[in-house]
Amino acid sequence: MISIFQNYGGELLYGLGQTLLCSIIALVFALIIGSGFAILEVFPNKFLRIISRVYIEVFRNIPLLVITMFFYVVIPMYIVEISGFASGTVGLILYSSAFIAETVRSGIQSVDPGQMEGARANGLTFWQAMRYIVLPQAFRYVIPPLGNQFINLVKNSSVLAFVAGFDLMYQGNVIASDSLQSMSTYLCVGMLYLILTLPLSYYMRYLEKKLA
Repeated sequence: MISIFQNYGGELLYGLGQTLLCSIIALVFALIIGSGFAILEVFPNKFLRIISRVYIEVFRNIPLLVITMFFYVVIPMYIVEISGFASGTVGLILYSSAFIAETVRSGIQSVDPGQMEGARANGLTFWQAMRYIVLPQAFRYVIPPLGNQFINLVKNSSVLAFVAGFDLMYQGNVIASDSLQSMSTYLCVGMLYLILTLPLSYYMRYLEKKLA
């Protein structure tokens, strides 16, 4: 393992940076999009609820690799060129947002319905009541499952390796092929993934205890 870090440390750190960048972008947008569709799922308008349900069921039940390959192979053929990093990140956003939407929806439905009714009776619109009253409580309920989704998102970023996204897994594959030290290489890759996921895991536990 030491020799791998000595000889290929730069490539591994570059891959770690790409994985971190992809994960942060995907996490932010997946949380925003997922929360938006979670709200639409409980919206009074039936048409919007159907749209939200279709989005969630489609992207939750199609493998992440299929979504990513669609953007990497099909989109450049008919619409516009897109890099492996971008196609992997977009695929990760769409895939993760569907799971986050279900998680946030369960949190919204865990809030006493009387909270929304009381807010509406006091003159707040649906969106104002959701923003100021329901969502803050809902996110408290779903911190543990959201934390799991965030950790899964980081691990799922390895899909970039299939589309030349130059992420940590991609660099690991290249190094293993070049050095002929597969075991040492993938142990190094696994350790670097732990560096990303363990702090996130402990932070989510801390946040859960703080807001309990």
